[in-house]
Amino acid sequence: MKTYAILLIVWLLSTTTLYAQSPSRPMNSPKLKFLIHVTQSQDATRAALAFLVAKTALEEGHTVSLFLAGDGVRLLQDQTLNELSGLGTGKLREHYDAIVKGNGRFYLSGNSSKARGMTEADLKDKPAEFALPTVLVKLAAESDRILTY
Repeated sequence: MKTYAILLIVWLLSTTTLYAQSPSRPMNSPKLKFLIHVTQSQDATRAALAFLVAKTALEEGHTVSLFLAGDGVRLLQDQTLNELSGLGTGKLREHYDAIVKGNGRFYLSGNSSKARGMTEADLKDKPAEFALPTVLVKLAAESDRILTY
């Protein structure tokens, strides 16, 4: 009976330690490649949430690429970056700055950008480039996780 009690205590301590060390994912788990695809800018909360999730993944050591298409390309315009704030999801500019600091990369649909009057000047000094749908397909194929907003 004594041996059984000791084994039970050891088992309980080991599982408690395991759960205490891994609140969201196990230690030493592999880093993942995330693709975050954003297609809208009208809903400030969803737009800021996409950038917040990208920022969070980078802070956890993952690799992140964001592909902006449709109205989502407007999120990299300076006016939008400076003014957009989501309800409970924070300020777009703060998330963007953290993404840049964490080496996140932005790809903007060339066709969507052209249709909305965006030019190279909108991307000046930003880790961003215009891209064709083939780039989106390539990023998706290379990613471990894809999130869409």
